[in-house]
Amino acid sequence: MIIHHLALENSILSKFITEIRDSTIQKDTMRFRKNIERIGEVLSYELSKTLHFEATEVQTPLGIKNTSKCIDNIVLCSIMRAGLPLHQGILNYFDDAENAFISAYRHHPDGKDNFDVIVKYLAAPSIEKKTLILADPMLATGKTLENVLKALETHGTPEQIHIVAVIGSEEGVNFIENVFPENTHLWIADIDSELNSKGYIIPGLGDSGDLSYGGKL
Repeated sequence: MIIHHLALENSILSKFITEIRDSTIQKDTMRFRKNIERIGEVLSYELSKTLHFEATEVQTPLGIKNTSKCIDNIVLCSIMRAGLPLHQGILNYFDDAENAFISAYRHHPDGKDNFDVIVKYLAAPSIEKKTLILADPMLATGKTLENVLKALETHGTPEQIHIVAVIGSEEGVNFIENVFPENTHLWIADIDSELNSKGYIIPGLGDSGDLSYGGKL
């Protein structure tokens, strides 16, 4: 896997990461969602540099200009509900992408820390020979992305896979390295060193879905 850890270099991205982590600022749910969206835009810009382009020309009011355009057939797949603000940020840049949505949640069969990831809903076009972008803000254990990849197998085999995440754990990154094809790209804003016993990233930021859309039962 090719890992692009953007927080290793100073940029405006650091401001957005700091604000989504800040326990006071993140209480503003609209700002939290907007910062996740902005992070999605930054990651998308960097991702776009690895896509395929071809020469073209455009007619301006005063003449013709040689330029280039992206020719990848992109399918953007987000994991509900936490992935929706990140999805919008990516879609702001790849506005002609096809869209897929999948629901996945943690099921604790014994009410304790151990959990399974359950996929309940999938709406997706064919991904056969296309560029698949998987958007999941929190890459904790990596099990959710593993189950999403399995669920998408019935929709074809993509030519290229890009994973876009906001914050991950070292354990989760190492896990998906062994699950996804070797040429998969991971675009991630920042990586933390620990997971707690419940599989949450430490220091992380908390529950991204709850911070975006409110608590749940």
